[in-house]
Amino acid sequence: MANIKSAQKRIKVTEVKTLRNKMIKSALKTTIKKYLAAVQSGNADEAKTTFVAAVKSLDMAASKGIIHKNKSARTKSRLAAKLNSINA
Repeated sequence: MANIKSAQKRIKVTEVKTLRNKMIKSALKTTIKKYLAAVQSGNADEAKTTFVAAVKSLDMAASKGIIHKNKSARTKSRLAAKLNSINA
C-alpha cells in the first residue's frame, strides 16, 4: 500500500474508473449480443431497434475512451452489414 497521500488517492480514483469502464464495457457487450441474437433469429424489426441501441453504446464507449474510435466505427460497420443482409 502506498504511504503518500496523493498516491493513496490515485489508487482510489483508479479503482473507481476501472469499475466504471468495466460496467460500460459489459453493457456494450450485452447490447451487441442482443443485436446478434435478433439477427440470428431473422427478426428484422427487433434487429433494427437493437442495432440503434448497439450503435449508441458503441458511440458512448468510444467517447469515454473505453474503446478506440476506430474499433467503434469498424464494429458499427460490421453490425450494419449484418442488418443489411437481413433486409436484402
